[in-house]
Parts: sequence; structure tokens; C-alpha cells
Amino acid sequence: MKLSHLPFLVLFLFCSSKNFAQKSLIQTQLTPVIQTQLPDVHSNWTKKNKLGFDITQIAFVNWSAGGTSSISGLFKGEFSRVYVKDNHKWANELLLKYGLNKQDGIELRKTDDAFQFNSTYGFRRDTLSNWYYSAKFNLNSQFTNGYSYPNTDIPISKLFAPAYVFLGAGAENANKQKNRTFYFSPITLKTTLVLDQTLANQGAFGVRKAIYIDDPLDPNNKILVDEGQKIKAEFGILLTAYSKNEIFKNIFFENRLSLYTDYLNRFGNIDIDYDTRLDLVVNQYVKANVGVHFVYDDDIKSKKEIAGVQVTQGPKAQLKQVLGVGVVYAF
Repeated sequence: MKLSHLPFLVLFLFCSSKNFAQKSLIQTQLTPVIQTQLPDVHSNWTKKNKLGFDITQIAFVNWSAGGTSSISGLFKGEFSRVYVKDNHKWANELLLKYGLNKQDGIELRKTDDAFQFNSTYGFRRDTLSNWYYSAKFNLNSQFTNGYSYPNTDIPISKLFAPAYVFLGAGAENANKQKNRTFYFSPITLKTTLVLDQTLANQGAFGVRKAIYIDDPLDPNNKILVDEGQKIKAEFGILLTAYSKNEIFKNIFFENRLSLYTDYLNRFGNIDIDYDTRLDLVVNQYVKANVGVHFVYDDDIKSKKEIAGVQVTQGPKAQLKQVLGVGVVYAF
């Protein structure tokens, strides 16, 4: 290298090192800004989704003991969204069920039909307490018409006929470690909806029925004077309880209980809704379950088909038993 070229080489190295230092300084200054713009991945919401399908099938071919081939399917959905921050908690739950059964020589029949939405907001004084001052909203109804089989011409229930709405305030004890919740409300408004006028005129599910008078021109005819009410409101006490525990390995016992009594209409006469279920987990996607659902409501009158005529009888205890094996997908 010639000495005459040395000044140019020094100048080149100086400019290069200066540009490198400036770029390093810019990068150093920008780095904290970029980091502070990263989104916060923490969320106060907890969500759970579960879809299940149970199927039962039996077939007979030249079976000497006799029998009827049949197939049954039951779809179930459970969705929950829970918001927890400091002393506030807002829990939402949606439960869906719909089942059908088909037997040889018999039309398709409904075996289960229900949807239930629960929403509870609670506030506690400190983060160590399990007691909340709570407000609760609950809605129960069904999707499609119900019938007193084999009569499929006259529905005995429909969508929002009935529907039950509970709205109240009280105290809730929620223990996350033991997975149980108790709620007591001394001020609860219960609203019974029968949004089908035909059923409302019959006084179904406790609403005031229609008023008729005799037709002076036709003794066999009745004249409608006042239609039945579609809404019945009650004010009383509500107690609910929920628990789910693993009693043995991969065997879970779940209970839901609701008790309600009205202050004005025969106080002490309790409406009972108790649903219990035993889940036997085979693996992540296969589960067997045994369930019993017991309901008693003095406003729900039983119906029976006698000599082709649908007869309304008094209130009776309602019992439903379910045994199923199916697939479950949680996400």
C-alpha cells in the first residue's frame, strides 16, 4: 500500500465506525419502545367449552326372546365464561341438551330437551374470603314442542312455554379448591312464561287460565270471556347449590340443586329441581355417564292419555334417568 493512500483509508475507517455507532445508538434507543408496545397476554376471563354426543343402539334379527330395535342419540353442550378481577367475579354458564329416539314402527320421539343460562355477579370484601354479595339471573326453557306420547297432535309444551326466569340478590359462598358453590337469596323474583296462548288458556304451568261462559244458543259450546295470562310472577326465597368432585380416579360426581318457595302463594311449599350425574372418564374423548334428574313443582300438572282423550291430573314428582356412553370434545 502506498503512503499516499493512507489518509483516505483513515478517513474511510472513521466514517464507517461513526455510522456503526449511530446505528447502534438508534437501536438501543428504540428497543425499550418496541418492548413496551407488546400486548399483555394476561386475561381476567376463564373460558370452558365442552361438546358431547351419546348414542345407544340395539338391534334384533330373528331374536327368539323378542324385542324392538331402536337407536337413541343425545347432544350436550356446556359453555362457561368467568371473569375474576380483585374482589369482583362474574360467572356465566350455558347448558344445552337435546335427545331423540327412533324405534321400529314408532315415529321419532324426543327424549330430552333443555337449555339453561345462569349468570351471577359477586363482590367480596377481600381476596381471601369465599363469601360474595351476589346477584343472580337464571333462565330455563326448551327448544321444540313436547308431547304426551303417543298423542303427537296436541303439544303440551313449546319453546318458552314454559320458561322460568329467576332474578334475585343474596349471598354466595364459592370455594374453588373444593369446586362447590352455595347461593342463598331471600329476595328472588320468579317469572313463569307461557307464551303460547292455547297453553295459557288451559292454565298450563300455573298461569291463570282463561275464563269461559256457557253459550246461551248452544249448551255444548263455551264463549271465551277473558284469555289466560301468559306471565305469572312470584316473589320468594331461592337456594341453589353446585358441587363436582373426583370420588375415585377418573370418576366424577356432579350435583345441581335448586329450591324455591313463594312468600305469598303457600309459603313452605317448595319447588325442587335436583340433577345429579356420575361421569366415568375413559380417556380424553370418551366418557360414560349415569344421571338422575328429579323435579317437583306444584304448578306443573301431569297429563295422561285415557281412551284417546288427554286428561290433566294433579302435580306429581317427575323423575328422569339417563345412562349413556359417548364422545366429548373440550376446547
